[in-house]
Amino acid sequence: MAHRTPLSLLTRDGRLLFATRIARLFGYGFLSVVLVLYLVAIGFDALQVGVLLTLTLIGDAAISLWLTTHADRIGRRRVLLVGAGLMVLAGIVFVVSRDLWVLVLAATIGVISPSGNEVGPFLAVEQAALSQTVADRQRTRVFAWYNLAGSFATAGGALAAGLLGGALQAIGESPLESYRAIIVGYAIVGVLLAGLFAMLSPAIEAPIRADASIATRLGLHRSQGVVARLAALFALDAFAGGFVIQSIVSYWFATRFGLSIGALGALFFAANILAGISALLAAPLAARFGLINTMVFTHLPSNVLLILVPLMPTAPLAVAVLLARFSISQMDVPTRQSYTMAVVDPDERSAAAGVTGIARSVGAAVSPSIATPLMAGVGLGGLPFVIAGSLKIAYDLLLYRGFRAHRPPEERPPEERPPEEAPPAKRSA
Repeated sequence: MAHRTPLSLLTRDGRLLFATRIARLFGYGFLSVVLVLYLVAIGFDALQVGVLLTLTLIGDAAISLWLTTHADRIGRRRVLLVGAGLMVLAGIVFVVSRDLWVLVLAATIGVISPSGNEVGPFLAVEQAALSQTVADRQRTRVFAWYNLAGSFATAGGALAAGLLGGALQAIGESPLESYRAIIVGYAIVGVLLAGLFAMLSPAIEAPIRADASIATRLGLHRSQGVVARLAALFALDAFAGGFVIQSIVSYWFATRFGLSIGALGALFFAANILAGISALLAAPLAARFGLINTMVFTHLPSNVLLILVPLMPTAPLAVAVLLARFSISQMDVPTRQSYTMAVVDPDERSAAAGVTGIARSVGAAVSPSIATPLMAGVGLGGLPFVIAGSLKIAYDLLLYRGFRAHRPPEERPPEERPPEEAPPAKRSA
């Protein structure tokens, strides 16, 4: 049989979901380079910025929890459209207001990505829908390409923000106005996203449960215990990652080494390209060594490198170590997503992705309010890197201990595997 490309494995809806992932992550990367710089430029101090970032992630977690755990009942397409609308709303308010509490309200109920990574209900619902388009044995591969597309889009957004901001400042615009133009672009991406979601077909909706009488909690039934344990561990990982979100790392490089917005855009372009390639390498490693082994044993060395970043005496060395970290840091992402989809029932997938995703959002919500003042403190700027790397190492060890024996269906002996769902037939465009 001829080797099939990842795109050929997808239905029309699957290809649309790749397109929405690319558009959305471009917008997140576009915004994340300047978000903290913009908030400082309009007069907020480090503590206020940290509080706003924390409330942004808390609000995202609360809204996304409700949307994702109800998505399979009220409709995945409707939830995705609501998320796009919230993204547009937040972008517009950030452009027109300088009032802290107005921005806090907009960030709390809207969709703003301080990290360059996924926020809102999008990822959970898209993961569930994508899992329906392919067979189990192809799921990790498709998720790897899905994450590659997102990383390249984030990289492109970061580079575009750097180029646009630098060009506007070169023709006489103030830094503040150049940042504001980038936030306008973020809102425009939200409009594009809504148009793409509107094109999805009913085939992305959740399958109907055979026994509708089974009690559920947060959209889960059989898998409540497994999802709760995964959610707790993912929250720890995200709490650690919240110390070094892209906006904060951008601020650290700007204040520690004086990097310009153009240099920051180029740095995060390269970082996200490397992250995307590392995600792509996850599929063959997982096929050989298993999902949990791939998650843990690629993540550990990346966290050691994260601890080393602030110990570098010069900008080139710090950049080199950060890029080395990104070159292996994302292999756990498609494997984590695939593992979560594999160990729950098909009608639990949106809820499982939502609950674990919200746990990550809650975990990440607290740390920016701690990290930002540390970054601004004399002699403490490197501490968030050390805290993040150390906590992530603890997460890796706990994950391996708790789940190494809980194998997904495709890694079990043939006699232990459940019947595999056939992917839906492709729809013509």
